[in-house]
Amino acid sequence: MRAWPGKHFFRNLLTKRTLLAEMVRRDFTRRFVGSSAGWLWMIVHPLVLLASWTFVFHYCLGQRVPPGQRTGNYTLFLFCGQLPWLLFQDTVARCSTCLVDNSNLITKTLFPSEMIPISIFLSSLVNHLMTLALALGAVAIWGEGLSAWPLLLPAYILLLGLFSVGLGWIVASLQVFLRDTAQFTLVALTLWFWVTPIFITVDQVPARFRFLMHLNPLSAAVTSYRDVLLVSKAPNWLELAGMTASACTVFLLGGLLFRQLKRGFADVL
Repeated sequence: MRAWPGKHFFRNLLTKRTLLAEMVRRDFTRRFVGSSAGWLWMIVHPLVLLASWTFVFHYCLGQRVPPGQRTGNYTLFLFCGQLPWLLFQDTVARCSTCLVDNSNLITKTLFPSEMIPISIFLSSLVNHLMTLALALGAVAIWGEGLSAWPLLLPAYILLLGLFSVGLGWIVASLQVFLRDTAQFTLVALTLWFWVTPIFITVDQVPARFRFLMHLNPLSAAVTSYRDVLLVSKAPNWLELAGMTASACTVFLLGGLLFRQLKRGFADVL
């Protein structure tokens, strides 16, 4: 009897899902091999950043929560704003060297190298979800309480994932041929950080520079996180549409570039 044509497809799909799950588990555990605190460092790091930023911007520079927020707690304001940025930054920065770091897999086996950036994002997502749980608890205790709007966060995380993985594919594939790509990525992320409204809102930016915020997809992500967590209002649908278009475009372009350059990975690595 002839086998069902879709059987091979679903078998490959199941195999790739299993491989991806193992890669995520391996990446998550490898980051803390030999560490006594283990995965707790993934929570300590953003909390230390939060404490440092609060001390400098709130207590030293006198920065206050901008009007329109339901909380006057500047720490909560920063906490909710840093969440999407840290997920994006961690994914892209680690993707920039992921193919070179795993060259033994790419050169010696028929390995689906495009899954490495995806596994990095999913591994970073575990950390993000743990930190997000802390943020939700903090908003519930020290904020004005939670509404139903945080239920939209999975949609924002999906868009952030598409954007991060797409950009991760681009920098990962370029790093194979241009070894300065990783250093350029770190510099670009530093500049990108300061044109993302983490410490302020878009309205506080001088009018002549505000276009930088509007062109920045991470601005919509940061603003949306704050809207659903702190302001408890419906998202800005125009910003959401722009974020969706940016995420899908970068994901598609990154996938096409990665597929094109993948043919030469084994020869260069």
